[in-house]
Amino acid sequence: MLVWPTTPVTDKIPARWIREPLVHFLALGALLFLASSLWGSGATGSNRIVITPGQIDAMVVGYTRTWLRPPTEQELKGIVDEYVREEMAAREAMALGLDRDDTIIRRRLRQKLEFLTEDSVAAAPPTDAELQRWLTDHPDQFHIEPQVAFRQVYLSPERRGADIEDDARRLVARLQTTGATAAATPVGDSQMLPEVVERSTRTEVARQFGEAFADAVVALEPGRWAGPIRSGFGFHVVWVSERVEGAPRPLAEVRPAVEREFLAARRKQQLDAMYEELLRRYPVMVEPRAEDPSSSGTIPGSAR
Repeated sequence: MLVWPTTPVTDKIPARWIREPLVHFLALGALLFLASSLWGSGATGSNRIVITPGQIDAMVVGYTRTWLRPPTEQELKGIVDEYVREEMAAREAMALGLDRDDTIIRRRLRQKLEFLTEDSVAAAPPTDAELQRWLTDHPDQFHIEPQVAFRQVYLSPERRGADIEDDARRLVARLQTTGATAAATPVGDSQMLPEVVERSTRTEVARQFGEAFADAVVALEPGRWAGPIRSGFGFHVVWVSERVEGAPRPLAEVRPAVEREFLAARRKQQLDAMYEELLRRYPVMVEPRAEDPSSSGTIPGSAR
């Protein structure tokens, strides 16, 4: 007879152990070993099917959730009968080996094994310190974009030809003598792009002018003509009138998104660790195909 402790086990385990991936994996291994032992003993023992009060309660809850009322006595008997049929059929099918080489069953078993591993991740919610470290290590994912406001003079490759870069440099020198008051439109070429761009994020600038142009413009010092800057349309001479630097977002502002990304990465780490451990237990050999003897060998990192 099993006697359960009155004090929760987690009260006696240091918090850092609960968050340790290796502890989770060892616990999962113990659970799988226990399940294997129970299934193994069932296979050689009685074929009796036992339906516990807890299973019946679960059936009632499931029926009530679906139909918004509890089942009648007759309906509950039908549910139990259906469960018994399903259990008998499943046991007979496994005894006949019908579960082997079935892709759908194999995928479902893999999913259930991975769900067990992922559940251990959700059982240990991340601390603020862990999330802050994640935010610091991944600044680009949670970052306030730089913003710029600028004016640009466009030079067309079709009109300027091979002289376009020389024309652009001469134009920069000319505009620098007049400053922000330079009459840009008469010295540039006709274009569909806006001459004046109000304060916009780097992403918004890239949407209009392209990624390379946006990267160059957000790096310019305000208050002077600069260039030439190339885009997919041609060359540009640019005056940045305002620039707001990018900045990391505080954790309080993006905590749900950071936690979501953190847990996703931790789940992947747990699964990778599980499969690395399994590869040590299951060496893999890929046998050569008849038409391709060179394909013989082990999968890298698998067989030892």
